[in-house]
Amino acid sequence: MKKLYLSVVILCLSSLGGTAWAFCGFYVSKADSSLYNRASQVAIARDGDRTILTMANDYQGEVKDFAMVVPVPVPIEEGQVRVGDPRVLDRLDAFSAPRLVEYFDSNPCDPPLPMTMEGVMMAPSAARTAENQALADKNELGVTVEASFSVGEYDIQILSATESDGLETWLNRNGYRIPKGASELLRPYIRQNMKFFVAKVNLEQFDRSEFQKLRPLQIAYESRRFMLPIRLGMMNAQGEQDLIVYLLSPNGRIELTNYRTVNVPSDVELPTFVKEEFGDFYRDMFETAHDRESRRVAFLEYAWNMANCDPCSADPLSTEELKEAGVFWLDYPTVGPNSGRGPGFAPLPGGNPNVFITRLHIRYSRNTFPEDLVFQETGNTQQFQGRYVLRHAAQGDLSCEAGREYQRGLVRRYEQEAQTLANLTGWDLGEIRDKQPDVEIQGPKPESLPWWRNFWGSFRSSLSQGWG
Repeated sequence: MKKLYLSVVILCLSSLGGTAWAFCGFYVSKADSSLYNRASQVAIARDGDRTILTMANDYQGEVKDFAMVVPVPVPIEEGQVRVGDPRVLDRLDAFSAPRLVEYFDSNPCDPPLPMTMEGVMMAPSAARTAENQALADKNELGVTVEASFSVGEYDIQILSATESDGLETWLNRNGYRIPKGASELLRPYIRQNMKFFVAKVNLEQFDRSEFQKLRPLQIAYESRRFMLPIRLGMMNAQGEQDLIVYLLSPNGRIELTNYRTVNVPSDVELPTFVKEEFGDFYRDMFETAHDRESRRVAFLEYAWNMANCDPCSADPLSTEELKEAGVFWLDYPTVGPNSGRGPGFAPLPGGNPNVFITRLHIRYSRNTFPEDLVFQETGNTQQFQGRYVLRHAAQGDLSCEAGREYQRGLVRRYEQEAQTLANLTGWDLGEIRDKQPDVEIQGPKPESLPWWRNFWGSFRSSLSQGWG
C-alpha cells in the first residue's frame, strides 16, 4: 500500500504545472456538444496526405428532404465511403469535453491523514444513373457524374462541374433540396477544380425502427490539401452555428493556418453552486469569450495524447473505437525504424500513445468566417484542457488559530470566485454573492475570554465613544 500511495502522489505532482494543486481532482461534469442547439460534429484523422473524414448528421426533419453537398479535393470512389457508428463521435465528444472538477480542503486544525485510493471496413453497393441522362447533364449544365453508388441508407454521387449555376440546377433537378442562390457559394470550389460529394437518403434502405437518426458518413482520401469546407453549411443557417472538430494525429496538435486559435478560459476557481449550473455557466462563458475575441477565432477546448487523461471525463477510446473513428495508423510499430510517422512512445494500459486529439470549437456565420478552414499537422504535444475547479471548504472544528486564519482567507476566496464568475459570464455580481455561503469565524466566545481581555475591550470601546 505504501508503494501505491507513493505512485499516486508522484503522478499528481507531475501534473502540477503552475497551479497550486495537481489535476487529480474528482471529475464532476462536462460541457459536451448537447449544450448547443445547432452544433455540428466532424472528426478528421490525418497522417501525411491521407485523411479520413467523419461527418455527423444532425439533420432534423423528413429524411426525404435530406441533402448533403461536400466539396472534396480529389475524386472519391465507392470503396472510400462508408457509414460510421454515431457512438464514436459521442465518445470523442465525451472524452474531450470541457470538464468540471472538485477538490475538498483539509481541516487545518486536524493532523493530515494518509491518502487512500478508493481497419475501416467499406460497405460496397452500387446504384448507377442512366448514361444518356448523365451525358445530357454534362452537355447542358457542365456537370459530370464521376461515380454513383449506395452506402447503407445513403445514395452517393461524385460530381465535377464547370459552372456553379449549372451545378445548382443539377442538384435541384435530381432531388437535392438546397436553398436558392447556392451557386454563389459553389463557385469558389469549382474554380479550385474540386469535386462534390453529394448524398441523399435511400428511402427503401432507411429503416426508422433501426435508425433513430441518420448515421455519420465517412470518407477516406489522399490529398496535400488539408481543409474542411464550411461555407456551404451556411446556406440554410439562421444566424450563427457551432462546429466542434475532433482532429486526430499520430504526431501532435493539428492547428488552423488561416484563422486565429485561442485557448478557451480555463483553470479557474468557481463558486461551488456552479456544480448545479455548469451547463448554463459554460454556454454563457463561451459566448462572452467569443464576443470579446471579435468572433473570428477558433477556441481550443482540448489537446491531449489519448493514452491517458487527467482528470478523465470519459474513458480513453479503445483501439477498436479509434479505428471506427478513422484512425488508420494504429497498426504501425510504435518503436524502431519502421514506426511509420507515429512517435515511439511505450503503450500505456487502456490507451493509445500515438493518437493525439485536438478539439476545436468554432462559432461561425457567413460574415465572420468567409474562408473554409485550413489545417496543418504539427509536432506540438503541449497538453491543454478546458477545466473548471470547485473547492469545497473544510468541515469540522476550525476554532484553532490556523482554522480561524483559514476562515478569514475563505472570505477573500469567495469574493474572488464571485468576481471571476461574473467576469467570465456577465452574470450579476450581487446575485452571485447572494448564493455564496456565509463564513462565521469560529473561536472562543467573548464570555470565555480572560477578564483582563474583556476589560481591555470595554476600555477601548469607551475611549472610542467618549467619556459620556
